[in-house]
Formats: sequence, C-alpha cells, structure tokens
Amino acid sequence: MSSKKKDIRALTKDQLRVFFEENGDKAFRGNQVYEWLWSKGAHSFEDMTNISKATRKMLEENFVINHIHVDQMQRSTDGTIKNAVRLHDGLIVESVLIPTSTRTTACVSSQVGCSLDCKFCATARLKRMRNLNPDEIYDQVVAIDNESRLYHNRPLSNIVFMGMGEPLMNYNNVLKAIDKITSPEGLGMSPKRITVSTSGVPKMIKKMADDQVRFKLAVSLHSAIDEVRTSIMPFNETFPLTDLREALEYWYEKTKSRITYEYVVWKGINDRKEDIDALIRFCMYVPSKVNLIEYNPIDDGEFQQASNTAIDNYINALEARGIVVNVRRSRGKDIDAACGQLANKS
Repeated sequence: MSSKKKDIRALTKDQLRVFFEENGDKAFRGNQVYEWLWSKGAHSFEDMTNISKATRKMLEENFVINHIHVDQMQRSTDGTIKNAVRLHDGLIVESVLIPTSTRTTACVSSQVGCSLDCKFCATARLKRMRNLNPDEIYDQVVAIDNESRLYHNRPLSNIVFMGMGEPLMNYNNVLKAIDKITSPEGLGMSPKRITVSTSGVPKMIKKMADDQVRFKLAVSLHSAIDEVRTSIMPFNETFPLTDLREALEYWYEKTKSRITYEYVVWKGINDRKEDIDALIRFCMYVPSKVNLIEYNPIDDGEFQQASNTAIDNYINALEARGIVVNVRRSRGKDIDAACGQLANKS
C-alpha cells in the first residue's frame, strides 16, 4: 500500500546514493533523482525523463512523492494571490503571493492551524493539527515562485514565514526547508531575503542565535506592556516581555542582525501615549525597526483599527527617537489573504 511507502524527499542525497548502490545501480543516480526532486520540482517519478523506465518503476515500488496540490487559487484586485494548498493527507493550509512594484513576496505557512492563541488572528481559532514537513514548506515557495513568474513576469524575491502557524514551534522543519530554499541545489535564494516571524518564544530565539542562522527575525509584538499583551496574546503569560527582551538581546549579541517588530494599533487597546512610550523603551534595548500593520477584521468586532491620529502619534513619537518605522498597508483583503485572515475559508 502507498501509505507504507516512504516519502522519498525525506532522504538526503547521500541516502539516495546508498539506496541505488544497494539496489545494484550507480551512486550518481541518486544525484539525478535528488535534482529532479528539488531543483526541478518533479511531482512524479514519470517526470524523471533521463532515468530508465525500470529505475522509475523501482522508485515507484519503494517510495512516494507527497507533493502539495494548489486546490484553489484566488487573485485579488491588487494582484495578491492566495493559494489553498492541499497536503498529502487531505489537510489544507494557505499561502500568499504579495506583489509590489519592486518585489514579490511569498507568505508561507509552517503549521496546519496554530499552537498559539492570539485573539486577533483567524488562524489561532483553528486547533493545531500538525507541523508541516520541510518539503511541504518548500513546495509552497515553488508554487508561488511559478505564479510570480507567470503573473508578474519576475521570480520570487522574498519569503516571510508569516502564514499559518508559529514557525518556532516547528523549528527543525522550518530550518530544513530554509536550507533547501537557499541551497544551490534547491532554489538558491539568499537567506537575507527570508524573514521568520515569531510571536516570541524566547528559548527558540536563543537557539536560532546559537545556530547562527542567516535569515532575518521579526517579532509579532503589538504591545510592550505585559498586561496589555497578555490580554490579546495570552501565551505572553508564559513567555513575558522580560524573557522576550533577554532573548532578543542575546540574538543581537550573537548575530548583529536588527530585529523587526510587527505592531498593529487597535482602538481602545494599545492606542494610548503610555503604549507608545512602552514601545519606544522596548525598541531601545536592541537595534530594531517597527512595522505598523493595518488591522484586518476577522468578523467579531472586538478588535477595531485605531484612528489615523493614533497611528500618526506612533509614527511621530518613534521617528522623534530615531526609530525607523514603516506603515504596512494590507494587500488581498478582498480574498481574506491579508495579515491575520488566513483561516481555511476556502
């Protein structure tokens, strides 16, 4: 039965070489198959046209390629594309292509559902079903790269791990996927064009620093006051801001890489002067910049976008202290593809 066959993409190149040697073939055949699986993105063994039919039959008898399938692709009026991605076991995740005049960015998922409980995020309402495998993460990027070339006439330029799930709760698989994405034998993308966004898991941020990762770090912050942050992100009670701050200081000491804070301002929640002052103090601990993100409603009305005056107050206060601040306008809202809206509605 196919369910008992091993997913061939779980094997390293060396393991593939050994498999062929043990089955009476040349080791270099493993190199060929590895290239088909990763660089060429083969969906089936039949795609591997420079390999004999007998060898392809042997592969078919021993392995499967658990490739993703884009079940549904939605295109926004602003050019954003959302993919509903079906996994080999029938579960669905979502990923997004975000185009601008200068770049195309893939927003990819790392879990089916999410391990955390942020009250403003639609994905958090889904229970976490499982972690994604490295190849399932990689496949999302390949699919979006193909769409970028097809619809925007240029290859994918950037990747953000800001889709469904908490990447640091699937740490090993996320790092393996990034290794494949940045490898010359994979997509050959620069790690500097990849950002991993976390809600803030201090132990894992320190581990990333110890592992000397070369991608960028973003933190979904939204408040620098513990009581406020816990009210909207309850896991903050387990990982309070003092622990997060210590981990970020450790990160910067090890990597010298500036941190991006993602920050949504909501009416009546974090739009006061004391909220701004707390954020400024938090930004002073390590070199950082702030992305103020437009809020995207998830239908219950509990969270409402703050006024333009409140946003301007943040911008003026941060810039007065020399902190770089960008305002991120949401893309793909008409297809529920904007930040915080990914929830398998499709």
